Amino acid sequence: MSFEFFIGHRYLRSKQRHAFISLITLLSIAGVTVGVMALIVVIAVMAGFESDLKNRILGIESHIVLSRNQGDFSEYAKITQRLEGYGGIRAASPFIRSQIMLRSTTGMTGAELKGIDPKTPPKILKQSKSIQLEKALRNQVVQGEQAPVPGLIIGKQLARSIGVGRGDTVYIISPRGLLTPVGHMPGMKKCVVSDLFESGMYQFDGALAYIRLEEAQKLLRMGDTVSGIEIQVDDMYRAGEIGGELEADLGGAYKFKDWMQMNHSLFSALKLEKVVMFIILTLIIFVAAFNIASSLIMLVMKKKKDIGILKTMGATHRHIRRIFIFKGMTIGLVGTLLGGGLGILLCALLEKYRFVELPGDVYYITTLPVRLEALDVLLIAIAALVICFLATIYPADQAAKIDPIEAIRYG
Repeated sequence: MSFEFFIGHRYLRSKQRHAFISLITLLSIAGVTVGVMALIVVIAVMAGFESDLKNRILGIESHIVLSRNQGDFSEYAKITQRLEGYGGIRAASPFIRSQIMLRSTTGMTGAELKGIDPKTPPKILKQSKSIQLEKALRNQVVQGEQAPVPGLIIGKQLARSIGVGRGDTVYIISPRGLLTPVGHMPGMKKCVVSDLFESGMYQFDGALAYIRLEEAQKLLRMGDTVSGIEIQVDDMYRAGEIGGELEADLGGAYKFKDWMQMNHSLFSALKLEKVVMFIILTLIIFVAAFNIASSLIMLVMKKKKDIGILKTMGATHRHIRRIFIFKGMTIGLVGTLLGGGLGILLCALLEKYRFVELPGDVYYITTLPVRLEALDVLLIAIAALVICFLATIYPADQAAKIDPIEAIRYG
């Protein structure tokens, strides 16, 4: 051990004559501990929210949506078959989207109708594992009807808004109707609610209805055309890259949107909130850093004579600076390790026991989601140590500048 670290270690372990300096040192360690712990827990919770949102959104939406720039998408069967042999693509399925009105005996509301092929769907309705698409979307026999009517899967919030449940009949009203002598007549189709889904996202649960692709084509008078093709890929973070390759391969007649583009504003807001919370909570560590600087400045004033003696014995400016930087960084390191350990422990307890409950009528989840990432913990620890190091520079420089003769004479 070099003598700078030996002396710095003695300064840390020695009993302080002035208890106030010891108190500030303890407060500095406590401040760094609380700051690091709060940062780890908050960032882990926000990462958990982001991960949970991604899972819920991708439980309803696909990774990539391929559509035509202009004209009807009639060659979808050939394109779908071509996509299934493309590297990195897990599944592809045609779909139809259209705005409609849903009417029941007790209410009427706007909704979004989505026609899907239940035989070859990408992983849709992942949140509702109990739903069997083939069974739910086939034609259902309704009492009093001569012919079976199409099955419909709707969100629970949407069902609640029009007062229907499983087995109830509803009417789909489409703006694409017929031109008659008395004017334009909207298209109308009777359906039966065969099942309900719940994703936890109000934008889906309160507005989305699924029907068989062929029935959507008949209702919307689209012939043998679709709105686009949904694509699931093996690595969702390569969706943009794969979409760009598809666009270049298929030509300029087609365009694509990946899941990050479709939800850009939401994930941008989450990322911004995460950065802002990091900056705000880092202020706690800054307060602790000021305490570190204060305790070091007082220690320098107290140890003036010692510094003068060390300089007369041959200690250089660098040696003196290292002594006080060592003490300050030790305080920062202890606080960071304690805060990191407590933060990780608290995250583990939150994840296992879920003792923090959220009101179900406000949030789409009832407990705090936690996702602790090693990179986040490492960045927080590095940020805390850098702040503590910056706090030691001024007191260490002041100690190094002390004149040994003046220090010994007036120390």
